[in-house]
Amino acid sequence: MKIGELTSFGHNLADSLASGMCFMAGIYSVDIFGEAASSPEGHIIVDFITGSMSGSPASPNLKRAVRRFAELLPDLAKEHNLDPSDIRVLTARFGTDPVAGPHFSVTVEALDGRRSIDQYVGIPGKRFERARRSKRAD
Repeated sequence: MKIGELTSFGHNLADSLASGMCFMAGIYSVDIFGEAASSPEGHIIVDFITGSMSGSPASPNLKRAVRRFAELLPDLAKEHNLDPSDIRVLTARFGTDPVAGPHFSVTVEALDGRRSIDQYVGIPGKRFERARRSKRAD
């Protein structure tokens, strides 16, 4: 499995949940950012493999959506030409703040240990700009 394909798949799942219209899971109305912002924790972490959540308390509807993603994960992975047994980690952390607004980070890890953590901002989630590095002056 190519790590870039797994990263793209993870973004698609997280972006679907972030949009509030989780068509992939057949759920049409959730507000993960609103629920994350409504408590002192200020974030919700979703494990798409187990269907579990941590951080801010979640509504029954959001819990149902996350469980549904976990149930459908093997089929969704196969639709994206990925072997679900090769996915070790697939999590997303959702939050909001006054500067970035709604944002989320997606962590994926393949069975062979390759790992990627990517950050996205907005709805739909656009990747944060990567830091540009200048060449070292000699």
